[in-house]
Amino acid sequence: MTEAVSPPDAGSTTDPGGVAPPARADGIVLIGEMKGSGYRVPPALVRRADGQTAQLTPLLYATLEAMDGQRSYDEIAAVVAQASGKPVSPDNARELVSKLRPIGLAVREDGAQPEVKRSNPLLGLRFKVAVTDEEKTRRITAPFAALFALGVVIPIMLVFAWITWWVLFDKGLASATHEAFARPGLLLTVLAITVLSAGFHEFGHAAAARRGGATPGVMGAGLYLVWPAFYTDVTDSYRLGRAGRLRTDLGGLYFNAIVAVATAGVWWLTRYDAILLLIATQILQMLRQLLPFVRFDGYHVLADLTGVPDLFHRIGPTLRSLIPWRPTEPQAKDLKPWARAVVTIWVLTVIPVLLGVMVMMILALPRIVGTAWASAGAQQDQMAVAFGEGDLISVMARALSMVIVVLPIAAFTYILVRLSRQVGGGIWRKTEGKPLRRGLAGLTVLALIAGLVLAWWPSETRYRPIQAYEGGTVTDFFPVSSTGDFRVGSQGAGTVMWPDGTDLPTRAKPQLATVLVPTGSTGPAAATALDAEQGDTVPEPGDVEVAGSDTWIFPFDEPLAPDEGDNQALAANTTDDTASYSVAFALVWADGAEPLQNTNEAYAAASCENCAAVAVAFQVVLVVGEANAVAPQNISVAVNYDCTSCLTYSLAVQLFVTLDGPLSHEATASIETLWNEINTYGANIGQVPLDEIQGQLTQYEQQILGIIEEDQGPLTDEEPTESPTPSDGSSPTESPTSTPSESPSQSPTGSPTPTGSPSTSPTPTPTTSPTPSPTTSPTPTPTTSPSPTATPTPTPTASAKPSSSTSPAPTPATASP
Repeated sequence: MTEAVSPPDAGSTTDPGGVAPPARADGIVLIGEMKGSGYRVPPALVRRADGQTAQLTPLLYATLEAMDGQRSYDEIAAVVAQASGKPVSPDNARELVSKLRPIGLAVREDGAQPEVKRSNPLLGLRFKVAVTDEEKTRRITAPFAALFALGVVIPIMLVFAWITWWVLFDKGLASATHEAFARPGLLLTVLAITVLSAGFHEFGHAAAARRGGATPGVMGAGLYLVWPAFYTDVTDSYRLGRAGRLRTDLGGLYFNAIVAVATAGVWWLTRYDAILLLIATQILQMLRQLLPFVRFDGYHVLADLTGVPDLFHRIGPTLRSLIPWRPTEPQAKDLKPWARAVVTIWVLTVIPVLLGVMVMMILALPRIVGTAWASAGAQQDQMAVAFGEGDLISVMARALSMVIVVLPIAAFTYILVRLSRQVGGGIWRKTEGKPLRRGLAGLTVLALIAGLVLAWWPSETRYRPIQAYEGGTVTDFFPVSSTGDFRVGSQGAGTVMWPDGTDLPTRAKPQLATVLVPTGSTGPAAATALDAEQGDTVPEPGDVEVAGSDTWIFPFDEPLAPDEGDNQALAANTTDDTASYSVAFALVWADGAEPLQNTNEAYAAASCENCAAVAVAFQVVLVVGEANAVAPQNISVAVNYDCTSCLTYSLAVQLFVTLDGPLSHEATASIETLWNEINTYGANIGQVPLDEIQGQLTQYEQQILGIIEEDQGPLTDEEPTESPTPSDGSSPTESPTSTPSESPSQSPTGSPTPTGSPSTSPTPTPTTSPTPSPTTSPTPTPTTSPSPTATPTPTPTASAKPSSSTSPAPTPATASP
């Protein structure tokens, strides 16, 4: 029932005591009992003339309903007793009326209207200006109510879902952004329609209320913090059930979807990509409105789902009720158990979220101020150029941009000032007459002020404009030192060695540094080498498996990424008490038309204590037809740097075979089956003793050669030739290179020739020669014995996946070069 009653006129009756009968204040609307309430006893709702809604107990609501300005206290008592089923005396009626006057629902005893004190929430809408009254709103929104028919809603939402996917995942917004900024007129149009769509959003709320049978009220505009905003009074929707209220809450989002669908239609007709930005703005507005932490649509959805319309007023009672030694607050007891649980979860979520946002805003404010200042200066310069050229549209666009960049700072300043005044005033009132508490509060305030001064005190980098390369993540506001798990675009800390006399890098003048980044492959082996058809080359460039993602600290350049047709295993370990494996297996088919310079590389480097680095590279190159130029390279390097009790092991095995022609399907299938077996072996190579790996790979070579000879006949044996030793001191070798940590700076390494000639010999004949280790520690670690053999070094115990793996601490063993 809806009723608005004016105060009694001069002819109103008076009670025997000469006092005018009690009456409701002007503009009071009785909404009635709230349906779908989360309270144990559903409250009744009343709306004042200023738009504020009050919750009343059934007894108070019956009293207010009986106060028609004609009934005396005796008559009111009788009516209330009949409505409530409880005995009510005239004195009870007087007491009930006295409780309605302070909240502005009843006239004063002298018949004057009450002085209403309107609530002023921190995140409320201010400076509201009504654009339509209730009657105009009803007429304007009546045609839109038909859009909520089920046969209209479902198709529109399906089309909106498809458009969202198309814009965000197929079409993209790059061309739209470029066109909008290249043509300021289009940009202004997009901004203007975005603002108008916010008003259309409010039409959705009003139309949804009409669809449910409620009467929407005033529509207008105001300021939300510092941004213009529209509003619609849909308090009357509390007459509706839960479904009707939810339709009202979501009606604005539904109208945003309608705007997006209409925008897609305009794009289809005009092909102006810039207008697609409207779809993005609608999606962003919908996501923002769904947040339940402030008074957006998501907040009202949660309130109507729980049937508790005053969630923010529940924060204090809910928190106090969670204190074990305090009795449960009456306001918490009023809720049904499930509603109380939902409200408690919301309170425990919204408090840390809002506090976290406030802290991040405080920490980020200097950077935002610096960015806004730089951006405003740049926009001013561009506006001056546009003004000189007579381009008024560009002048307007630049001026609007200058205003927009200042708004976030103004909004934060407003929030901080309002919050300080409200909290400070509340603390001052509550500590009146309590000097100890007021002193503690004063110390807390001083500590907060000191924190703000510390966070905002000018320094060389504090007010530096935000750069495009900066992440802007939560961890950037709370930096945590990290020495691993780097990814492209990430930030962290690591150990980097710079030459003496070099200026250290700064944020303003950075310097390049090479960081090993794992490729993130998930294949069965550490390398992503797979079987390929003839003519394909595996692995692809960049398929480098790095066991360990620490910053490259070794005093020599890191190996370059492999080119197409090359294979590389790279294990670099800088973590104490771990073992790092890198395994790269590659089967390459080539046709011989181009010069063949396939390279197979295994690099193992360690700079840690009680650790190990193991790199195994196995490459098979099958050339179909005669090759004009052949220069394969096989490189194995093991390096210890500034290392204690550590082991590095590298093994590079390369098989290079020239075929008379393509293999038969049976032979190709046999090689594929064998290669799957080889990949499985590589996936579990961390469980294989190091001294058995080379022998197993040799067996695989023999099996591959056996399949080829069975298909094409015996291969021609040629005397294998020794590959040259690279200039960096590494030796192409088929034997493992083991460098004990306590050996002198040179270690003997075998230098066999692991590659076959164009007509390959099944088993190369190795030759050995002492060669220096490619890099050594500037100061060799102490040697416990004159011989480099039989020194305590760990035996790696890697996990089942050797690719980029880190195992528990290796156990001591004996390793010899």
